[in-house]
Amino acid sequence: MKNNIFWIFGTLQAIMLGLIVFFLLQSASIGNDTRIMLSVLFPLFTLIIEYMIYSKK
Repeated sequence: MKNNIFWIFGTLQAIMLGLIVFFLLQSASIGNDTRIMLSVLFPLFTLIIEYMIYSKK
């Protein structure tokens, strides 16, 4: 049960973080491909690291 809760809230957190990064980088003068890549990879790596920490407990 705790594992399911982790994945639900971890995924929601990663999606929100991705949206925040995506919209914050909109004002920067970088390309769309870089914005999309950063807004996907940063939350994904954060979720993976959180899972690695969570699974050791």
